[in-house]
Amino acid sequence: MNNNLMGTDLEIILPEEIPVMTLPHVAFFPQALLPLHIFEPRYREMLAEVLATNRLMAVVGLDDRPGRSPEAPFRVAGVGIVRACQANDDGTSNLLLQGLCRAAVEGIVTEEPFRRIRIRALSSDPGADAAANARSRNELARLLRLKQKLSDVPEGKMSAFLRTIEDPETFVDIAAFSLCESAALKQKLLETLDVHRRLELFSGQLRSEIEALRLRQKLQGGISNDKIGEN
Repeated sequence: MNNNLMGTDLEIILPEEIPVMTLPHVAFFPQALLPLHIFEPRYREMLAEVLATNRLMAVVGLDDRPGRSPEAPFRVAGVGIVRACQANDDGTSNLLLQGLCRAAVEGIVTEEPFRRIRIRALSSDPGADAAANARSRNELARLLRLKQKLSDVPEGKMSAFLRTIEDPETFVDIAAFSLCESAALKQKLLETLDVHRRLELFSGQLRSEIEALRLRQKLQGGISNDKIGEN
């Protein structure tokens, strides 16, 4: 059965089978914008089909843990729509993929001429009432700002953009995609359908990172990072 996706510019029907790119250290979230450079022959062929049909494709992380088969995908992928694509003179292409939804990877249909998987759309559950999720969203925002301050990193466009996002689920997904430094945690957050749990998981990781930064600064004293080797 096909799934109807709402909440975008129009209603989109998600097929049961879809072309997919399997990439290392990538977790593709709903609403995220993922730039891709297409150069491999199999992905060029895949892109041609995607553009000629519904412009939908999936991106799934490469599960390279011991004991996995070659190019084994994780069990949850992100499905997106090609919003823009520029063909280059050398046959490569640059595209921008916008995330639409999470999807369970239920099997690999074929590997030739490119990988195609069978999928099932996944829906999030709030996990808590709206007020609790709003508080968790605000706490996550506070922790992100604190880590940025302790890291002495100037505010970028993404941090400014996140301030405009009030919806807790959209906030945590965009923040995880853009600012989470752990590939393993990003995949776990992608697979977590409970929004409240997702917010708490990311906040917990940030608290650990903030504690490590504070400890480092305490041990480092007043010496700047570029002169730490002289301490």
